[in-house]
Amino acid sequence: MKTSNFARLAGIAAMSAGILFIGIQAVHPPETISSVTTGTWAVVHYLTIAMAIFGLIGITGLYAKQAKEAGWLGLAGFSLLSLFWIATIAFTFVEAFILPLLASDAPEFVMGYLGIFSGGTGEANLGVLPAIAPLAGVVYILGGLLFGVATLRAGVLPRGAGALLAAAAASTLASSLIPHPLDRLLAVPMGLALAWLGYALWSGRSSHARSPYRAGTARGAAKRNA
Repeated sequence: MKTSNFARLAGIAAMSAGILFIGIQAVHPPETISSVTTGTWAVVHYLTIAMAIFGLIGITGLYAKQAKEAGWLGLAGFSLLSLFWIATIAFTFVEAFILPLLASDAPEFVMGYLGIFSGGTGEANLGVLPAIAPLAGVVYILGGLLFGVATLRAGVLPRGAGALLAAAAASTLASSLIPHPLDRLLAVPMGLALAWLGYALWSGRSSHARSPYRAGTARGAAKRNA
């Protein structure tokens, strides 16, 4: 696949991930055992898996577009965000395909699993899962913050989108102060940032910000070559 074609595909994927990230929050059913076996639960979690796959493709294209300029900061952010999307796929797969089958036979396990994300408690022994989920949140925050700052500094993609991505990741720290499910609103700025970056990648638009020194140097070189 040509680089330009992959960039456009990754741009569409990032836009799709951002739009789905916002839309899913508005229709996500409550994390209760009665919701697990509903059609709405299935559709929302199928879409969440699709969102994570789109996010993985999108972040790869966004990093590839600015890999040289973003440096190690961009690589660190890209790696962490990739881990987050992979973890999302794994956790959501269980929610979409495993929990509905266990709802009647193992309700304690289902409630315990749902409590990992809703903040509830359960009697089931879930092993290391309750510890892994918070780590995924840390990866999400650090990954978004580092990748956003790297994008802002690189100046290849819109700097405003990079700043929004970093701010959206940092704002997630406030989730502990907002009751669930209202904390889902914190996903909105992240979704907007992904959609904005994806559009820039798809359309081929880059940051037009240039320092006065570099602009003057370019004009001087043009005069000398005239």
